[in-house]
Amino acid sequence: MHMHSKKIGIIAAAAVVSLSLAGCARGATEGAGGSASGAKTPYIAIVSKGFSQQFWQAVKNGAEAQAAKEGARITFEGPPTESDIEKQITMLTNVLAKHPDAIGFAALDSKAAAPLMDQAKSEKIPVIAFDSGVESDVPVTTAATDNKAAAAEAAKHLSELLGGKGVVGMVIHDQTSQTGVDRRDGFVSWMKANAPGITLLAPQYSNSDLAKAADITKAMIAANANLAGIYGSNEASAEGVAKGITESGKKGLKAVGFDSGKAQIDAINSGILSGSVTQNPVGIGEQVVAAAMKAIKGTSQPKFIDTGFFWYDKTNINDAKIQAVLYQ
Repeated sequence: MHMHSKKIGIIAAAAVVSLSLAGCARGATEGAGGSASGAKTPYIAIVSKGFSQQFWQAVKNGAEAQAAKEGARITFEGPPTESDIEKQITMLTNVLAKHPDAIGFAALDSKAAAPLMDQAKSEKIPVIAFDSGVESDVPVTTAATDNKAAAAEAAKHLSELLGGKGVVGMVIHDQTSQTGVDRRDGFVSWMKANAPGITLLAPQYSNSDLAKAADITKAMIAANANLAGIYGSNEASAEGVAKGITESGKKGLKAVGFDSGKAQIDAINSGILSGSVTQNPVGIGEQVVAAAMKAIKGTSQPKFIDTGFFWYDKTNINDAKIQAVLYQ
């Protein structure tokens, strides 16, 4: 993966060089100005929620591939962890000072970023939001997963695994973020509309803490002798559900997760989790750059770009299409 992204980077750099050389040569022969400015390579600065996690590296790979395809130059950066709000704001401030042609931005704290969004607007720099929306009407569009639809997909698969009946528990990562709310509500509303034979327990919240998710799972198993299924709404919650099931020694439970990560992939391969819904990080990266290029050219586009999701389980986990969207 890393070799691959490096290769794309080199190709992109080569394309940029040849473009600018062609531009200079043309400009010189036609007299200054003219097509020389037309050959200027658009610069898109992307500030992500994180950088070291595999999810964001996959987003970066998608963005680099699309930039190479469209003849754009990009920079991609993000804070070391997803709690470094101040670091992210500093990155965004520094990016604005470079006057890029467009900005891609995934906000850790949408309110904290609002003044900088206004600054981008006043400087006529279009902003493409991605992964999670910004509380601002500045972004031209938002490229993200439709989390309600993805959660409904997890519900549908769990219902099929249970033959449409039984008691089901939910371990949700939080009730404050948009993803937490959407992945809970999308799951609940699908079950209520399509699986009258399934009884849902009240959702429990893990705060994306693996150990806490495992404890919740064990308590749920202990308190409900007839528990048939469990849903974990993000990487940490799903991994915690798998850990809780293993530690409780309970057999025959059907559990489904969300996102990816090594522990979750292992749990699916070993049969503790039945399957999971993953987002499409490579596709998110591609869409951010494609949307930025449209914004630079002034092409109109929808306010929300659905970047899709995939259900994966033992039967398709090794398919190339699924391997491309999973991350360890």
